[in-house]
Amino acid sequence: MIMSTLDLMKSLEQLPFAVTIAESTWLFPFFETIHVLALTLVVGSVGMMDLRLLGIGSRDRSITELTRSVLPWTWAAFAIAATCGLLLFSSKAAAYFVNIPFRIKIVCMLFAGINMLVFHFVTGRNVAAWDNGRTPPAARAAGVISLTLWVVIVATGRWIGFTT
Repeated sequence: MIMSTLDLMKSLEQLPFAVTIAESTWLFPFFETIHVLALTLVVGSVGMMDLRLLGIGSRDRSITELTRSVLPWTWAAFAIAATCGLLLFSSKAAAYFVNIPFRIKIVCMLFAGINMLVFHFVTGRNVAAWDNGRTPPAARAAGVISLTLWVVIVATGRWIGFTT
């Protein structure tokens, strides 16, 4: 028998760790707090890099220098936020799966990842040519797209709490 995706989500909710999170009075709020704090670091550090691409922030630092110092924090915080997010999701997987703001958030995270990959492997390949000067239009566009997507991710993440 083939399981539907919703059935799969319901079975995820029945895993012992998911049940423990759902039934605990403090685990869900604990993981949510860690998720939000880590996401704050992600959005803050991504915002710093995006504003530098736009020539608005950290103009005294090269893109390469800023990326080298900020990116490790971004990835560490993202790993923590994603882990906590997956734990939160597991406790109400079926409800989140059908939730429109949740779906928008996930799609925007996918697009943010694609935008980052395109920037790092295409646009940013010749960063040495513009590292300390004005960024090219493609790099500025990557910054605008990234900032926009992360604002939507944060807004829809907040919206989820009011619709589940």
